[in-house]
Amino acid sequence: MILVTGAAGKTGLTVLATLKQRGAKTRAFVKDDDQILAVRKAGAAEVVVGDLLDSDVWRLATTAVSTIYHIAPNMHPQEVRLGQLMIAAARAIGNCRVVYHSVLHPQIREMPHHWSKLKVENVLFDSGLTYTVLQPTAYMQNLLAYLPAIQNDGILPVPYPAETRLSLVDLQDVATVAAKILTEPGHEYATYELVGTMPLSQTAVADTFSQILQRPVEVRPVPLKTWKAQARAKEMNDFAIKTAVSMFTYYAQSGMAGNPHQLRYLLGQDPTSLATFIKRTISG
Repeated sequence: MILVTGAAGKTGLTVLATLKQRGAKTRAFVKDDDQILAVRKAGAAEVVVGDLLDSDVWRLATTAVSTIYHIAPNMHPQEVRLGQLMIAAARAIGNCRVVYHSVLHPQIREMPHHWSKLKVENVLFDSGLTYTVLQPTAYMQNLLAYLPAIQNDGILPVPYPAETRLSLVDLQDVATVAAKILTEPGHEYATYELVGTMPLSQTAVADTFSQILQRPVEVRPVPLKTWKAQARAKEMNDFAIKTAVSMFTYYAQSGMAGNPHQLRYLLGQDPTSLATFIKRTISG
């Protein structure tokens, strides 16, 4: 039995669906009852509902589990504590393998959510458990939030400069690798950077949309003050807003650069390109 935490998020649902295709039996750990249907549809054979900060629920969730795929909720203020509870639960049942969904370059202090994942990695390394760490870069799927503005107005509105260079990855490629590692031996104690593209400027991203849509698309940087106001209007909490602003500020200064070689090796083929992802999204 494979336990998937954070199972109702976009990563968890994609991983569940990919594991189902491989015939794996999964248990989804979700926060609310209204998430049960989604994880069931994605392929979860069993569902546990509860708080990731509740050690009693962890004991229930990990009963008869051989492997845990741990995805913390995005920008959670207690991510380190969640990781500690997960690791404690895995150690309590014995002979449990952990695959930890971390992030590319977790050692960057300027991004608190990256730094928290590094701390969890450190706890995992010291735990005595068999583990694998996955470090994906930013998802291509994050661009979907801008799709209406791109298609309707020809604008890519990002909260950093047009020259900001980011490596991207298709979530489906990440899920394919995760499912492979969860169901096949040979990845013990490995740390894999999951990167689909070399660093792309926002201008290059807009140009790719422009070529596929056959209409001009230009980058329009959004001031952070404006972005924060929009985030508050969408009821994003203060911690998440502060964390995201730290990330955007770091991106503006340094970008986020990675190399696709490890992902190419794990997939056995080239990772999904941005152009392929956009074509698939538009046609779908």
